[in-house]
Amino acid sequence: MPELPEVETTKNGISPYLTGFTIEQIVVRNPKLRWEVSPQLSEFKQVKVSHLSRRAKYLLIHTEKGVIIGHLGMSGSLRVVPQDSPIDKHDHLDIVMNNGKVLRYNDPRRFGAWLWTDNLADFHLFAKLGPEPLSAEFTGEYLFKKSRKKQTALKTFLMDNAVVVGVGNIYANETLFLCGLHPQKLAKTLNKAQCELLVATIKQVLATAIQQGGTTLKDFRQPDGRPGYFAQELRVYGNKDKPCPTCGTKIESLVIGQRNSFFCPKCQKK
Repeated sequence: MPELPEVETTKNGISPYLTGFTIEQIVVRNPKLRWEVSPQLSEFKQVKVSHLSRRAKYLLIHTEKGVIIGHLGMSGSLRVVPQDSPIDKHDHLDIVMNNGKVLRYNDPRRFGAWLWTDNLADFHLFAKLGPEPLSAEFTGEYLFKKSRKKQTALKTFLMDNAVVVGVGNIYANETLFLCGLHPQKLAKTLNKAQCELLVATIKQVLATAIQQGGTTLKDFRQPDGRPGYFAQELRVYGNKDKPCPTCGTKIESLVIGQRNSFFCPKCQKK
């Protein structure tokens, strides 16, 4: 599933082909995604794009007619192609630009979304989201306050979008390993020093992943078709029974909150 670094990589990759250009039309081939594609998108004709941004795992295309909101879901990807490029089986939506390019959305599992709003500040999906992990708002003090009285497992706590957005399964696993914290540790038992370390490590892990173009495990590709290279940096995620890169102990796995968790039982004691 594309996580925050993958969405940021996508945004950075497609921005030069959209920013300052005009949308000639949006072609919707299959409106039945996770949510029905907003009907307003089919009305976009000769609409200028001002800039792109990101909120959590949502891609935001700002235009003179409001904001187009995209979510890649479990298996979605975006690529920039010439307008005469052949259409593949799972190409569900095209944003046709006036520069000869098309932003093409492909999603085999159709868990993504393409929505629209003319009032981003009150958009319902963003109402309860926590701060961005790379922002100045996300501090050790903030995380410590949020963790008080939390009976949930630490990994579940870090993946809660109401606490902080965009720390998905891959990056939560890697962060906890680097911090030497067990994924089942109760969030309420964190001390201030551990919260400071967690915040610093989350920022470091995500920034490195963005720099390397995200993590390609199955479906994700950068907009130019290249894979993300952070998978080569993974220390524990997906490495069950392989030796810990620090101590050589076999990496173990368990399911927490219906998600696979990977950890070193020696380096990450409860």
